[in-house]
Amino acid sequence: MPLFILGQAFHEGLASVPFLPTLLKAVPWLFVLYILKIYFSGATNKSESKLHGKVVLVTGGTSGVGEAVVRELATAGAQIVLLTQHALSDPFLVDHIDDLRSDTNNHLITAEQVELASLHSVRTFATKWIDNSPPRRLDMIVLCANTMTASKGIKSTVEGVELNWQVNYLANFHLLSILSPALRAQPPDRDVRVIFGTCSSYLGGDLLHITSKGYAAAKAKKAPSATVEKSPTTFSPGNAYATSKLALTVFALAFQKHLSAYERPDKLPSTTHVVLVDPGYCRTPGMRRWLTWGSLFGLLAYLVTYPFWWLVLKSPGMGAQSFLHAAMDSDYGRGEGGKLLKECKARPYLRKEVEDEAVQRQLWEYSEQMVQEAEKRGALERAKLKRDEKEKVEEVEAEAELKDYKEKVGKKAGVKQEGSRRSRKS
Repeated sequence: MPLFILGQAFHEGLASVPFLPTLLKAVPWLFVLYILKIYFSGATNKSESKLHGKVVLVTGGTSGVGEAVVRELATAGAQIVLLTQHALSDPFLVDHIDDLRSDTNNHLITAEQVELASLHSVRTFATKWIDNSPPRRLDMIVLCANTMTASKGIKSTVEGVELNWQVNYLANFHLLSILSPALRAQPPDRDVRVIFGTCSSYLGGDLLHITSKGYAAAKAKKAPSATVEKSPTTFSPGNAYATSKLALTVFALAFQKHLSAYERPDKLPSTTHVVLVDPGYCRTPGMRRWLTWGSLFGLLAYLVTYPFWWLVLKSPGMGAQSFLHAAMDSDYGRGEGGKLLKECKARPYLRKEVEDEAVQRQLWEYSEQMVQEAEKRGALERAKLKRDEKEKVEEVEAEAELKDYKEKVGKKAGVKQEGSRRSRKS
């Protein structure tokens, strides 16, 4: 058939073949679309490494970019521990893990329930992990979980923390603060990495609600500062997300200094390296929720314009490439940590205050205080719920006892009445 068409076009001209001129006109446009798609898809990880025996903790590993990262790491042989909000008996999680094991031919994939919107849940898991002697093996922590609230109002957790700040930053701070001894206790010949998933939106965030007072004092003492004094930005979902990513970036660099400053008993240097990864904009459930603003009208608009989003947004698999590069490339297990990767290449930080030690110290102290206050509120709320549940149980038990008592009294009264009637008849 193709030879016949080519022969007809050669002998009788291109116009003799139906639709051929139209197809030839479309070819350049299709080629342009192909080039644009390759460009927007970003770079591909060229580094490969066998990860057999390595233990990797992953947040956000059940969907989006995190799921793609887990799939590739499991294929490379890593032992994966998914930190997920789903209950371990949830059919979705059970089927998801079964599918991962089958697709990657790796049965060393397990899960632990960790609700990042609850500091109590984070502490419960982290303390259980480090409460082990000798210390459990831990080669890598990959922090992919994040959230973007679409509504204009402020959404808070049960512990009274704004949701974006809690999930994107504070939960990671709390988790790593507790797991820090486990990271420092790893043998000196072990390549340990902590990979943070960040976003270029950190450029639009601000930490002035944390640093303004401290910077005013520093300014009075004529101390060098990387931040110009101004009032904090008014709350909005976009600013809340950007601020949480800025805080995560600042904390990541501070955490690298925290690990490097630790003096090991064997006097050897720290073997844990922090790497930050910007995967770019991807077609993930979180991005879809953000683009649609959580409304049916927004979802309809998204579906209508989907060809455009398919072109300019990466697939989750392509968004995972920089994470895989950070996990597998040997360069990021040597030298100083705290590097930022985008499109599988190291990039400079475009906000100088993220490297400012004064900002890092103030954020760390603020976060520690915030965790303490939030956990107290959470403890009070849990105690209140427990007390309410106990009162409900006692109320139900009291009603049941009262019902039983009435039934017994009614039976006895009935027996006496029957006896009195017989006595009257006799």
